[in-house]
Amino acid sequence: MNLFRSRAHHLIDNLSDQEVEGLWIELETLYHDLYMLKAVEASQHTHRPGDTLTREDALRLLPLIHSSSRAL
Repeated sequence: MNLFRSRAHHLIDNLSDQEVEGLWIELETLYHDLYMLKAVEASQHTHRPGDTLTREDALRLLPLIHSSSRAL
């Protein structure tokens, strides 16, 4: 891993400030994509079918929950 880190630092040092700025935008997007992918994969291991609601199921249940809270 240190070899790749060293190579990355060497490449960055050879880029202009403008190139680094453009690269940062791409790297930031990639980082967020990888972060979300890890979160999705983690949720797939912790949630089983039936543990969560789809958006449509939740919207179908909202009127029922709202009317039952008025009864209290």
